[in-house]
Amino acid sequence: MLRILFSGEDLARTRVAPAPDPVWELVLSLHLLQDGGRDGLIGDWRREVRGILRRDGRLAAMHLLLELNPPHNYFPDFLTPWEGRYGLDAGLEAVRATPKARLRRDLSLLAQQRSLPAQAAGLARGEPDMLRQLTAAMAEYGRVAIDPYHGWLRAAVDADRAYRARALLDGGTHGLLASLRPVARWDGEVLSIPDYPSTRDLHLGGRGLWLVPSFFCDRVPVTLVDPTLPPVLVYPVDRLGGLRHARPPAQRQALGALLGRTRAAVLAAAGGGSSTGEIARRLHISPAAASQHASVLRNAGLLVTRRDGNTVRHTLTPLGVAMLEGTQQ
Repeated sequence: MLRILFSGEDLARTRVAPAPDPVWELVLSLHLLQDGGRDGLIGDWRREVRGILRRDGRLAAMHLLLELNPPHNYFPDFLTPWEGRYGLDAGLEAVRATPKARLRRDLSLLAQQRSLPAQAAGLARGEPDMLRQLTAAMAEYGRVAIDPYHGWLRAAVDADRAYRARALLDGGTHGLLASLRPVARWDGEVLSIPDYPSTRDLHLGGRGLWLVPSFFCDRVPVTLVDPTLPPVLVYPVDRLGGLRHARPPAQRQALGALLGRTRAAVLAAAGGGSSTGEIARRLHISPAAASQHASVLRNAGLLVTRRDGNTVRHTLTPLGVAMLEGTQQ
């Protein structure tokens, strides 16, 4: 069992990630690629991805990456750096810059549970070529296994965030943490993960908890082993929940034909109230492009924009809501 201990300061600093974390999704999907999960959606994804990797002869080039990510038990903390929240490129750059001491520690822990290929020795020494090869394999794998399915990830995570937002509005942070049932239990001071594979206590120490909803997290929430790293809890979302509420392709295309594909996506991304940065991260566009599209939608009466400190937040007007809901009928 994992027990996460909160103070009042931790409750005030607990947040939910604004979008899927691309590095966590990539790493957790590697676990499911090797041990396919229990639902049909993941089974279909696994067959498609493994078929492409085998057909193109890319599995051999990903041997080290797969060996570092066993489907069960420990996998290295350095593969899911904090910087991944800013995008895949930032996450991979952080992996390449991992300190040698952390590489040695993480790979020593992994070697205690499984034999590692010879390449891992160079990685443990922090050899730049090995780190570049590793992140190149991660990027290539992401192009095959993550990018074509990004709509699945975003729809499921957006649906989960809407649910967590209602829990937060109704019950504050206590309500948010209580909403994580059944995968976690909240008693007012401690968040417990009953099915966690090891027994440990994580003291947040005033740092708060970064909650990351994840499409590829399978059944049991995941955290980092090193307690000195920023506290993160990655938890599974309802994979089909977002897809059930996603607009049918023909209706999405109709809205895209009217507004333009990217602008229609910006309108949809603002549905729950989003900052310019959040919209940019969700849609993989630049903040400047997100701001420009939001400005056009605002001038058309579809969005309203409010400044909250240094953040600009966009929400739908009644006309914007009507336009989105009209494509969902």
